[in-house]
Amino acid sequence: MKPIIALVDCNSFFVSCERVFQPHLEGKPVIVLSSNDGCAIARSSEAKALGIQMGAPLFKIQDIIKKGHVKVISSNFSLYGDMSSRVMETLRQFSPSLEIYSIDEAFLNLSLVPEKDLFSYACLIRKIVKLWTGIPVSIGIGPTKTLAKVANHLAKKHSSGCCVLLRPDEINTALRQLSLQDIWGIGPQWSKKLSHLGLKTASDLAQTDPHKIRKIFNVVLSRTALELKGIPCLSLEEISPPKKNLISSRSFGIPVTSFEILRQAVSFHASSLAQKLRQQQSLTCALNVFIHTNRFQKGETYYSNACVIPLPFPSQDTAALIKAAISGLEKIFKNGSFYKKTGVTALQIYSAEKVPHSLFQNKEEIEKRKSLLKAFDKLNAQFGRGSVIFASEGFHKTWRPKACLKSPSFTQEWNQLPRVK
Repeated sequence: MKPIIALVDCNSFFVSCERVFQPHLEGKPVIVLSSNDGCAIARSSEAKALGIQMGAPLFKIQDIIKKGHVKVISSNFSLYGDMSSRVMETLRQFSPSLEIYSIDEAFLNLSLVPEKDLFSYACLIRKIVKLWTGIPVSIGIGPTKTLAKVANHLAKKHSSGCCVLLRPDEINTALRQLSLQDIWGIGPQWSKKLSHLGLKTASDLAQTDPHKIRKIFNVVLSRTALELKGIPCLSLEEISPPKKNLISSRSFGIPVTSFEILRQAVSFHASSLAQKLRQQQSLTCALNVFIHTNRFQKGETYYSNACVIPLPFPSQDTAALIKAAISGLEKIFKNGSFYKKTGVTALQIYSAEKVPHSLFQNKEEIEKRKSLLKAFDKLNAQFGRGSVIFASEGFHKTWRPKACLKSPSFTQEWNQLPRVK
C-alpha cells in the first residue's frame, strides 16, 4: 500500500490557546512571552506583520508594542499542555496511526483514504479540530514525512489551510520554490555547507545522489534527500521512545541568595523528574544538579557550578531523587551569591523492565513505595498537578519565574473558569 502521511500543525499555537478563552483577542496582535517574561516565543500573524521577530527581547520591542497596541501575555504552559492533549485526542478520530511529534504537531497515516478524497478529508479534519478545540490548524499531505512537512509549509499560505503533494510534477514545482533552510532538519549551518556544493533549493538536494550526501555529510541528511524524492525513510512512531535525558530547570523571577529557597527549587525539580520517569517507566542512576548566577549582572562575580550525584540504586522514587539532589546542592552552594537559575538533570536512564532488583534492596519496601507513588500520581492527575507535594518543595514558591501577565488557569482551576455574563 502506498504510504500517505499528513502533518497537522497548530497555527501560532500558544496564541491560539489564549484566544480560545479570550475571543476578544481574535484579529489583534498578540505575543506570548518566554519564562520570566524575557522574549517573544509565539506571535499572532498580526504581530508578525508589525515586525516582531521570534525570540525578540521584550525590552527591545516596547515601541512596537505601544504603537501597535500589541497584547502581551506571559506563558501558561499548563494551559498549552491541556489544549495540546485535546487536539491530539481529536486527531485520533481520523487515523489508526498517529505520532505526536511536538506539543503542536502530529503525523497521521492516511493511507486508507482514497487519493481523490484526501483534500476534502484534510479540510474535514481541520474543521472538526477547530470546532471541538477552538484551535486552527494547517494540514500538509505527502508520500513521506519530509514532503508532508513541505506540504504543510505551503498549506499555511493557502486560504483552505490544506495542501496535498503527491503528483511528481507538483512535488518538483514545490521543491524548486523552497530554499534548503526551509526543509525539515536542515538549518542555516547545513544550508551554507550545501550551497558550497551548488545546492540552493530543495529540488537540488532531491536530485543529488543520496550516497554522495551520506559520504560528505551523514546518514540523516541522505535520508532527507531520499524523502524529498518520495522514498519513505522515516516511519510513524505511534509510541514515543523513552527520553535518554530528562531535565527540569527554571530561571528565578528575582535573584535568590537563600539556601532554603534554593533547596525548595531543587526539590521541586527533582520531584518533577521523578514524575516524568514514572510516566515513561524509566529509572535513573544519577542526577546532575546545577546552579548559576547572572553572567550579565554588573558588579557581581559570575558563579556557576554543578555536581553529579550517583544513586545507590536506579530509582524513580521522588523521595530518593529529592534527597540526592539536595545533597548535590549542599556541595556546590556558595553563600553570598545572587543565583539566577537552578536545575536537575536525570542521567543514565534505563527502562524499568530492564533493570533487575538489587540483592541489597528490600522487595517489600519497594512494592510499598510503588503503591504510595502510584497514589501520589493519581491524586495529582485527578485534582491537578501540585495538589499533593513533598514538604521540602515548600508551599510558597517565591523563586518561581516572573509571569506578571499570565492568563488564568482556564482548564485547571474551578475558580478561574471563564464567566459568561
